[in-house]
Amino acid sequence: MSASRRSGTTDELGPEEPEHDGSDLLAALLDGMDAALCAFDADGVVTHWNREAERILGWTAAEAVGRRGFAGWAVRTADAAEVAERLMSAMEAPGRQVHEFALVTKDGGRVLVRTQSAAVRGPDGKPAGVYCAFSEVHTQIDLERSIALSEALFDDASWGVVLVDADLRPAVVNAHAARALGIGRTSVLGRPLGELLAQGVEELESALTHVLAEGAPPAPAEMWVSVRTAEGEKRRCWRSGFLRLASPLAEEPVPLGVGWLFQDVTEAKQTEQEAAQLRFRANQLHRAGRAAAECEDPAEAATVHLDFALAGFADHALIDRVAGGPVADGEGPVRLVRDAATPAGAPGPSLPAGKAGIPVRYAESHPALQCVERSGSVRASAGTAAPEKARDWAVGRQWPADAVHALCAVLRSRGRTLGVVTFLRGAGRSQFERADATYAEDVAVRIAALLDLADLADLRDAP
Repeated sequence: MSASRRSGTTDELGPEEPEHDGSDLLAALLDGMDAALCAFDADGVVTHWNREAERILGWTAAEAVGRRGFAGWAVRTADAAEVAERLMSAMEAPGRQVHEFALVTKDGGRVLVRTQSAAVRGPDGKPAGVYCAFSEVHTQIDLERSIALSEALFDDASWGVVLVDADLRPAVVNAHAARALGIGRTSVLGRPLGELLAQGVEELESALTHVLAEGAPPAPAEMWVSVRTAEGEKRRCWRSGFLRLASPLAEEPVPLGVGWLFQDVTEAKQTEQEAAQLRFRANQLHRAGRAAAECEDPAEAATVHLDFALAGFADHALIDRVAGGPVADGEGPVRLVRDAATPAGAPGPSLPAGKAGIPVRYAESHPALQCVERSGSVRASAGTAAPEKARDWAVGRQWPADAVHALCAVLRSRGRTLGVVTFLRGAGRSQFERADATYAEDVAVRIAALLDLADLADLRDAP
C-alpha cells in the first residue's frame, strides 16, 4: 500500500474506503434479536452479549463481555458450578440442550430463565465455545401456550375456526369448519367466500371488512347462510365471533387478517323461532276469539278470525262456501261461491262478497276443490317461476295476481263440509309448511263453527 494511503491522504483514485470485517453487521444482528443471547469461548469467557440480555438482567455488554462464566455476578455463588457445567456441557453434546435455572439481575433480583445452548464449531470442526439463547420462563410459557392453543383450535376444537386474510379469503381452516363448509381443509384455502356460500356472503364479508377496519365487535353475531354442497344448498345459522389479527413484529399494527370463530346453532334457532311462532299464533287465536265474542253477527265474527289469522301468516285470504249449503262426505261434485275476501289493494278488514251466489270459475284440478274432495288441507305453489309465469299461475286460479304460494283448509262443522278458506302469500314469503297447515286448520275450525251458526240463525229467522 502506498504511503499516501497508509497516512490517510488521498491520491488520484479518491478517498480511501473503510474496510469492514463483518463485526459491525454481527453486532447489529445480535442486538436486533428478540431473544437474549450470550456466547462463551472454550474457556468459559463471555464473548458476546446482546441488548435483550441486557434488558432482562440489567448487565451491559461492557460489563459482561470478558468475564469468566456467570459466577459472582449473574449467578449465585452456590449455583455457579452447576450452571457452568450445564452450559459448557453443550460443547460435547450433539444438537441443542434446554435448561432452566435462576440468574441474578444487576439490581440483585432473581429471574428464572429457560436456555437453549449449543456448541460453536471452529474452522477445524472442533468445539470452540458455546452460544446460549435465553428468555424469561413466563415469556416462553406464554409463547408455548399460544402455540398450543393455536394447534388445539385447528385440530380439536368443537367449533369452526377460520383465518381469513386481508383479501377476505380463507388462509387456514380447522377440521370442524371444513366439515361445516362441506369441503376439504386444503380445497377451501384461497377461494372467495362467494364460491362457498350461496346466501349470506355479503353480510359475512361486510362483518370481516368492519373487523379489519375497526376491530372486533363487542358481542357474537348470528348469521344465516346457505352453504353450497354436493346435495344442494343447506341453510344454516352460525353464531360468529371475530378477532382482528395484527403482526406483533411491526412497530405499528399491521392487519394480517381476521380470526373467525363460529358455532352452528341452526337447530336451537329453529326451535326458538318455532316456539316464538307458536306463542304468537296462540295469542292471535286468543285475541280473535275475544274480538269475535263481541260480534252480534256470527258471519262477521268469522271474518274477524280471518283478519287476525293474516298477521305474520299470509298476504291474502278467501272464504268460499259450498253452493246450496253444506254437503256430507261423498256427495257429488260441488260448486263454490265466494263468501268473503281480503281487499286486493290496500290492507284492510275482510269484506263480504254479497248474496249474489254466483259460483267462482274454478277448474276441476283447483286446490280449493281438491280440498273439499279430500276434506283436508292442500298446499300449492308457483315455486321459482318467472314473475310473468307466476302471475299467470295465480290469475288462472282466480287469485290475486301477486299470489305465489297457497294453502287451502276445509271448513267443516257437524260432520259436513261448508266450504274452503284459502290463505295466499306473495313472492316475499316462503312456501307454506306443515306447521302452517296445522295453524290454518285451527283457524278453519273456528270459522266453520261461526258460519254454521250463521246458517242456523238464518234458518231460524226465515219466514
